Amino acid sequence: MTLPLVPLTLLMIALVSIWYYQRTANDIYRVLSAMTAVICLIWGFAIAHWSIHLLSLLLLYRLNVVSLNGADARD
Repeated sequence: MTLPLVPLTLLMIALVSIWYYQRTANDIYRVLSAMTAVICLIWGFAIAHWSIHLLSLLLLYRLNVVSLNGADARD
């Protein structure tokens, strides 16, 4: 079993990479930071506890319901 600190560290690295991606204008550093963010997000999600997967699924379900209700209200 992995430490709970590892997925959080990977999430922080991904967030810093996304921030750096938005701040830099150099193409090479943009590509490297985007790839780092994607790899850290996938790897962190893969080693996360099953409860994190369940919470993410519920969050996506709630966002889908909210977006569908918002689309119905506009029509």
